[in-house]
Amino acid sequence: MFEELDYQSTPLGDISLRRRSEPRFDNIILYEVKLGDEFLMSSLFTESEIQLARLGLAALKNNGHNDKLELVVGGLGLGYTAVAALEDTAVQSLRVIEVMQPVIDWHQRGLVPLGKRLTSDKRCQLVHADFFELASAINGSFDKEQPAKLVHAVLLDIDHSPKHWLNEGNRSFYSVASLKNLSQKIMPGGIFGLWSNDPPDPEFTDLLNQVFLSSESHIVSFPNPYTEGESSCTVYVAHKSL
Repeated sequence: MFEELDYQSTPLGDISLRRRSEPRFDNIILYEVKLGDEFLMSSLFTESEIQLARLGLAALKNNGHNDKLELVVGGLGLGYTAVAALEDTAVQSLRVIEVMQPVIDWHQRGLVPLGKRLTSDKRCQLVHADFFELASAINGSFDKEQPAKLVHAVLLDIDHSPKHWLNEGNRSFYSVASLKNLSQKIMPGGIFGLWSNDPPDPEFTDLLNQVFLSSESHIVSFPNPYTEGESSCTVYVAHKSL
């Protein structure tokens, strides 16, 4: 039923990449990622990851940032957020920060469909590092070689939601102190965007509003062929003051 393309141990657990056909949907080819026994992502459901980039970029432009944009994406996954960001010619550079080296390897080895698009784009750099460690640090930036460097937007897609973490250690990021440290790495008028698998959470919106000038949550709906209905995710967009 499926082909396991890679299986490696990481500090977060065993991660695997598999490819399979789905006979229920005309044998389309799907790519799936599992961490232990838990499914992390599927190439069948990518609309909300794409909208994370598009909604973030639209907010940036509404705030007056229209060219030479420098972005950070937290979490590489199958690459859909990163590719959607690079489709915008206003993006000058994109750093994708991924804590699991095997995920970066999949893209560099061409094991996933979008790998070559990312690795061949000179604007894109795949960085093996802990996003939460960099984002929460009191000093420094997302680029250790340029500790004073600010970016226009940070787009985060790692945890399942602000209350459902991939790793218990990520919990402390969702606090006023850590978000303030993150905001100091973003330019005035910049954006922090976050993907969540859960419905909009008023408590998290309140948290964002304690740190940023304003924020909003967008419900992104998409067809779910398994249920023959619709599913949805949430994209939060927080605005830093000018």
